[in-house]
Amino acid sequence: MGIFVFLPLLLPLTALPVARLAEQHLHPRLATHLLTALAVVLAVCSTLCLALLVVVGTAQLPGNPLPDGWSDDEVRDAVPYDEVAGKAAIAALVTVAVGCAATGHRHRRVRRGAWRALEGLPERHLTVLPDRTPYAYALPGGGRRRGRVVVSSSLLDCLNAGEQTALFAHERAHLAGGHHRSLLAVRLAARANPLLRPLRAAVAYTTERWADEEAARSTGSRELVARAIGKAALVSRGAPTPTLAGIDGAGPVPRRVAALLAPAPAATTWPSVFTTAGLAVWTAAAGTVGSALSSANATVTLFFVLKAATPL
Repeated sequence: MGIFVFLPLLLPLTALPVARLAEQHLHPRLATHLLTALAVVLAVCSTLCLALLVVVGTAQLPGNPLPDGWSDDEVRDAVPYDEVAGKAAIAALVTVAVGCAATGHRHRRVRRGAWRALEGLPERHLTVLPDRTPYAYALPGGGRRRGRVVVSSSLLDCLNAGEQTALFAHERAHLAGGHHRSLLAVRLAARANPLLRPLRAAVAYTTERWADEEAARSTGSRELVARAIGKAALVSRGAPTPTLAGIDGAGPVPRRVAALLAPAPAATTWPSVFTTAGLAVWTAAAGTVGSALSSANATVTLFFVLKAATPL
């Protein structure tokens, strides 16, 4: 496998420039899809290579259940610094598994708790809860449940009729765009490889900007949505978990307001490769392809090495 097994662990660095530039130069819908795809592919590739290193490392441990031939010199020679890298990969993969499991568990627990709080209430797309704490968030559905917009009465009291309309349009956009999936995917990816944390933060911002633009299109007033965002951010506490989106979500809010007070972004425009943003996009794409090829090369190589070392 050689050095190729280590490349997917470091190639997420190629996506860091695009994390900030995409949210500035791409339509937020396009930026969300691009950054989520990059994060997921890079995370899968790095986790796969960790697993390959774990196989080599586990084969060196006494009493392991793997075939004895898997600890032979020809197998260990396939990985540079096999003794250190193999054992370190075991601890790293356990950390990744625990982190991803904790993130997934919290997401499920919060969603279930949110749905339990709505039991007995009418099944409407909008649910207003009598609560002194201001909040608003989009609660995705599942199974036969339809997604709902959950808003506290105290937040509605802070907004006028037009701003309430903008709030509802924003939260409906979160549900329609399935933003909770992107938010959960990038959080899991960041757990798998800490180098992907900037993409997690960028997607949290672009999903909010996407919902901002959809609310502006629905209401026909960018200024109205900007006012609603500003007021909600001042008084609201946010969604119960980062994987559920709300109008006062990822900031900085002043950047979102400034974007709404500017002309609407073009929906399908890609930056030229000769611009900074275009170069960042293509660099991230090249890094992602390189990560996929490196992990595939390492997987195939280790498969044949282990096959040759396994007694018939």
